[in-house]
Amino acid sequence: MASFQIEGGHRLTGEITPQGAKNEALEVICATLLTAEPVSISNVPDILDVNNLIQLLRDIGVKVTQTARGAFTFQADSINLDYLETDEFLTRCTSLRGSILLVGPLVARFGRAVVARPGGDKIGRRRLDTHFYGLSQLGATFQYDDERGLFRIEAPLLAGKYMLLDEASITGTANILMAAVRAEGTTTIYNAACEPYIQQLCHLLNAMGARISGVASNLLTIEGVKSLHGATHTILPDMIEVGSFIGMAAMVGGGLTIRDVGYDQLGIIPESFRRIGVRIERRGDDLFIPEQRHYCIESFIDGSFMTLADAPWPGLTPDLLSVLIVVATQARGSVLFHQKMFESRLFFVDKLIEMGAQIILCDPHRAVVVGHDRRIRLRARRMVSPDIRAGIALLIAALSAEGTSRIDNVEQIDRGYEHIETRLNALGARITRLA
Repeated sequence: MASFQIEGGHRLTGEITPQGAKNEALEVICATLLTAEPVSISNVPDILDVNNLIQLLRDIGVKVTQTARGAFTFQADSINLDYLETDEFLTRCTSLRGSILLVGPLVARFGRAVVARPGGDKIGRRRLDTHFYGLSQLGATFQYDDERGLFRIEAPLLAGKYMLLDEASITGTANILMAAVRAEGTTTIYNAACEPYIQQLCHLLNAMGARISGVASNLLTIEGVKSLHGATHTILPDMIEVGSFIGMAAMVGGGLTIRDVGYDQLGIIPESFRRIGVRIERRGDDLFIPEQRHYCIESFIDGSFMTLADAPWPGLTPDLLSVLIVVATQARGSVLFHQKMFESRLFFVDKLIEMGAQIILCDPHRAVVVGHDRRIRLRARRMVSPDIRAGIALLIAALSAEGTSRIDNVEQIDRGYEHIETRLNALGARITRLA
């Protein structure tokens, strides 16, 4: 288990460019299974989750060629479906939540799939019901092997159907989409997720010959086609990394430019940081965050207490609440954070409290942060990263803390952030990776 040793109090200055989007990469890489022709994808992030998925595709027979840094060609013309039954495949699935995205394309093209209950972050229950509901509506059947802990999915014939999803699940929508493009007839998905990365998946599928309309809305219509062909695709910048860098710049920045952020796809993220007082300047497709000696949390227009809550797109992504909480610890004023989608994601705040932050954890979903207005610096501590987003939040806290902190289990951070210590050290941070 690797660790980071972080010497706090050093200002970050200069320029940094966000990686390709992790969540989009997982979706579009799985979509390459829908055709036997080559699909080329660029701006692929070099992170643990994506690299594990690429290796998983290699293991089932996909030809993967790296053509440049962050650029790959995938050709799924010789898939070994028997490998899906092996213990090795199932073990790999349990360590990678993105493996659930294999189900839709495998069922659509080959009529069957096998997948273990996927792993990933320990942030509370993450139901698979939406995936199974949508695919069963298209004609798939599911069997759970309790002894081996795996799901077997079969669908000799998929047929389009209208469906109303019980939740706007991002990966659920992606799986249903990838199955529906090869189903007979027309599929309508209401209450579909409409995040930019789902939009990007739709654009890739349409480039491969699919017929998807309603892109960017929560009502998607898919006219099934008999086959798909090759295409090229470029992954968007990672909005969560952009938000993480905004948080770092607010806490310890001496003037930081974030390049090529894909501003039009950031949605409410910049405004959410502005609500806790962070000054952000847009310069074309770049963001400049000046040094923030003080920043003041806003009140609502009627003077009531500021509340920030996550919500499905175009609401605030839950992946950034942990970063916003850390930034709020040094603001002037108080703010209530309401984490509605995952019941265990706020438990990391006990580590911030140990560092000296003034936070009241009301229940598993709500926390009140009383900002220090920089009068009291956080104190260095030894901590363990419980998940990707809490891990980066703790790293930001350690960068601003007085003294030297240590974060263990940084493989969690590696799952979502590309060579993060190297990139931040280039800006002035002092982070050492310990084996």
